[in-house]
Amino acid sequence: MQIIVKGKNLEVTEALREYALEKVSKVEKYLDRILKTEIEMSVERNPKIQDNQVVEVTIFSSGPIIRAKESAGDMYQAIDLVTNKLDRQARKVKTKMIDRSHHARNPFKENASAAEAEEAEPTIVKTKSFPLKPMTPEEACLQMDLLGHDFFVFINAETEDTNVVYRRKDGNYGLIEPGG
Repeated sequence: MQIIVKGKNLEVTEALREYALEKVSKVEKYLDRILKTEIEMSVERNPKIQDNQVVEVTIFSSGPIIRAKESAGDMYQAIDLVTNKLDRQARKVKTKMIDRSHHARNPFKENASAAEAEEAEPTIVKTKSFPLKPMTPEEACLQMDLLGHDFFVFINAETEDTNVVYRRKDGNYGLIEPGG
């Protein structure tokens, strides 16, 4: 497994690096085949921000990607907070995968509503590319929750079509499938 530790606006000491690696490696017991882990530590320069020590961890595995970000007044405390969050997310993934194998209920009973187009001419300001993995809509919802995003694009393992799941304003999920 590849682990990358980065510092932004701070020099990452060997003690800080070892502490972060020790704490984050405890999450491995919940996830299968971790490919890469990125740990980014930074210091916010705004003097009005009291909790200016920030730690963001992204774990790439053969299953879902898990991301957590926490801040505190002390970098070691921020590492503890982020690992607690990662631990909760990893346990959630593990139980969701177990539930899925026991035929969990499908949250996609209702029809997806169409999004309204904005009147202003939008421009593309950022481009991301990522591999699409075949998964069920339930797994895609879990992945979306773990990333903290409002939508997630995936290949539906049942239909082999590209689908999108999204979070509705009422807190439920929507599924967009190609029509035809």
